[in-house]
Amino acid sequence: MSDGVREVLTWEQFGAAARELAKAVVDSGFEPDLLMSITRGGLLPAGTISYAMGIKNLHIINVEFYTGVGTRLPLPVLLPPVPAAVDLSAKRVLIVDDVADTGETLRMVRDFCAEHVAETRTAVLYEKPASVVKCDYVWKRTDEWISFPWSSEPPLVGASKDN
Repeated sequence: MSDGVREVLTWEQFGAAARELAKAVVDSGFEPDLLMSITRGGLLPAGTISYAMGIKNLHIINVEFYTGVGTRLPLPVLLPPVPAAVDLSAKRVLIVDDVADTGETLRMVRDFCAEHVAETRTAVLYEKPASVVKCDYVWKRTDEWISFPWSSEPPLVGASKDN
């Protein structure tokens, strides 16, 4: 990551990027039964992609890894509530997140799903070269820190560990 250089994604670019990502999935012939959003960063991309693809079956999985800008836990941690395996049984799942930085979060979720589903594929807005997961669908590759429109401003309430 270059010092001080950032990739800035605007709301307008986000709308176009999410739609392009959805089109790439459709064009590939993959027809997911459900989308699995990695919270929090994957919530908006997954919601937008679900509308673009007409998929209403949208699940979330909460993984904590990053604790701040450039700071993270040693390993990603799966937080409750964990999706029920019966809801995933034999499904084709598209796992969606905002960025594959180290790829560790995506790997954890993909491995969790793999035990229960027929097939998993991954889709991200951004993929970094160091990611241990090479995603199936990527809007853009970058090595820069990314400013997303939903997280570029500080919280409106006092900082807490849950923000």
